[in-house]
Amino acid sequence: MLIGYARVSTRDQDPALQLDALKAAGCEKVFIETASGASRERPQLRQALDYARAGDTLVVWKLDRLARSMRQLIETVDDLETRKIGFKSLTEEIDTTTASGRLVFHIFGALATFERSLIQERTRAGLEAARARGRFGGRPRAMSADDLRAAKALLEQKFTGIEVAKRLGVSRATLYKRLAESE
Repeated sequence: MLIGYARVSTRDQDPALQLDALKAAGCEKVFIETASGASRERPQLRQALDYARAGDTLVVWKLDRLARSMRQLIETVDDLETRKIGFKSLTEEIDTTTASGRLVFHIFGALATFERSLIQERTRAGLEAARARGRFGGRPRAMSADDLRAAKALLEQKFTGIEVAKRLGVSRATLYKRLAESE
């Protein structure tokens, strides 16, 4: 059985193009969703995945209708493959029920993994170069050394932690964290 999944990001968008393509491809059941691709909470996708049985094929109009990232796409298709469910993308002409379709999909997966590795290597190299120049990443401290001295003085004068935090423009948690670090 071919099971279709169509998704639009906003209520203003019309899924008609996707629905026409899915029907023309022979989908007997179609699940329609209005949700951002970045959202992991997509009830219609969950229903489509739960509805599918071994031997079925999940069909989408385009890869980005199913997942926003390559990682998410690979995880979803791997899950389908484990359950003996095929996957087909009409626009990209990928069909994991065929040997050539599986090959193309696995090449996509390998390229995505390679790209992630390159990004990690470049990030590490950039951080090391910055450290060598004396620069360190991260957010600047919410409280300077002067703020810390002022906080201790105010607390000694019997101001409450809430009052001191408010005066210094930080949260009470930040105040107590910085005080603990300074001891």
